Amino acid sequence: MTWPGATAEPSSLADLTTLRVGGPPRRYVETTTEAGLIEAVRAADDAGEPLLVVGGGSNLLVADAGFDGVVVRDVRSGIDVPDASACAGATLTVPAGTPWDDVVRYAVEQELTGIETLSGIPGSTGATPVQNVGAYGQEVSQSLATVRVWDRSRGKVRTLPLVTLAFGYRTSLLKRSMRSADAADPQAPWSPTPRYVVLDVTFQLRPGDLSRPIVYAELARTLGVEVGQRAPLTQVRDTVLALRARKGMVLDPADHDTWSAGSFFTNPILTPDAAATLPDDAPRFPASDGLVKTSAAWLIERSGFSRGFGAPGPATLSTKHTLALTNRGQAKADDLLALARQVRDGVRSSFGVELEPEPVLVGVTL
Repeated sequence: MTWPGATAEPSSLADLTTLRVGGPPRRYVETTTEAGLIEAVRAADDAGEPLLVVGGGSNLLVADAGFDGVVVRDVRSGIDVPDASACAGATLTVPAGTPWDDVVRYAVEQELTGIETLSGIPGSTGATPVQNVGAYGQEVSQSLATVRVWDRSRGKVRTLPLVTLAFGYRTSLLKRSMRSADAADPQAPWSPTPRYVVLDVTFQLRPGDLSRPIVYAELARTLGVEVGQRAPLTQVRDTVLALRARKGMVLDPADHDTWSAGSFFTNPILTPDAAATLPDDAPRFPASDGLVKTSAAWLIERSGFSRGFGAPGPATLSTKHTLALTNRGQAKADDLLALARQVRDGVRSSFGVELEPEPVLVGVTL
């Protein structure tokens, strides 16, 4: 079956993910129009085929056996500024397939504030609200107005406003599976077949040549400003890109430290009692509902896992940042999983804290 704006070609998931692991899908479809994307998803659902929608592939760890279903990749791109004269150029509507950093670069060039510290994050724009992507004190939910989706359960296009998206730390309504999407729990499990397929995202940004107040201490220190002060947008973007590059978090085909999914574990959110059991010098940050966030990187390092741990194996911790698990060129999914389990179990043994993976695991479990 074919439809306008779609092409079908065989591909390995290793070629579509920044970890560069994963076997072939049963079927692979690229879509270049919204109608093609919707029809590809609808066709898979009508046929009862497992479905995996892929954007930039920067948050996936796929089994070596591949995916026994249909992989649909949205390659649409662009940035629409509807009626710029009326909205002072502060509203952007972006197709889901657009590379995320293209959006950040455009916003900074147009002197629009709100997403500048999210510079250099790989992946597609459609993935950013799913995971509520964040870095250096900003989260995408802070600048988001609406997300337009294909609702697979109802078989229709819907526009979801900010208030319905249940954003939390690295989670949202969009992260839930068909089975759990109607659950009240915002932490309900995700599967490779989410109910909502993102079509486009609308952002509301503020005009100005200065950033939002800098709240992340490392970034403020590098910029030479106090926490809470603002800085020129271009300086903030350039500084964030430099910081990320030093940590191996800007994609570079020649640098195996960037053959990763970024931070592999989320920062643990603990009860006050659990946080009190950590050493006195463990990082502690206030989280919602009276909970306490601590640093996964700190726990990993204090459990004996240093940068480059695992060398000379095919999968190691990054030589630049202990939160990233990296493919040194010949790694398989099983190699990365074995390393992830070793780190997770070591942290649990040392501190009684269970680390949770940030990437989506497709066909594998940790």
